[in-house]
Amino acid sequence: MTGLTASLRLLTSTLAMSLAMVPARARQPALVPALALELNGAQPSEKGCRLTFVVNNNLGADLFKAAFEIALFNEAGGVDRLTVLDFKDLPVGKTKVTRFDLAGTDCAKVSRVLINSATECAGTGVEPNACMRKLKTDTRTGIAFGV
Repeated sequence: MTGLTASLRLLTSTLAMSLAMVPARARQPALVPALALELNGAQPSEKGCRLTFVVNNNLGADLFKAAFEIALFNEAGGVDRLTVLDFKDLPVGKTKVTRFDLAGTDCAKVSRVLINSATECAGTGVEPNACMRKLKTDTRTGIAFGV
């Protein structure tokens, strides 16, 4: 058993050293092209409700214009309103924080924010439907958020 234990230790050490020599980039999974949109906050403002979004463009190209039609649902599940949020330009690989003040909206009564469609999705080499097809959503609020 002593020879087998020594062989296993040698094999484990060799494997560990081999993995340590592989660059970190080679061990990480490839980045899947996506447009990550996070509803990061919803706070009352002087105008109504301020929604804060964190956006990260990993589509592989700059977006010159990105805008989404959203639907706001009230606490009873009914659609309260439709509006378009213009995120303007979204450089590739950059994280951007954007706020929108929704006049006449009570944050406490918003139960869900639905991304209905992309009204604008323009960039060199970017398919017009990429903003919706490759959209990944998340929320850090108590409001449901997604497509």
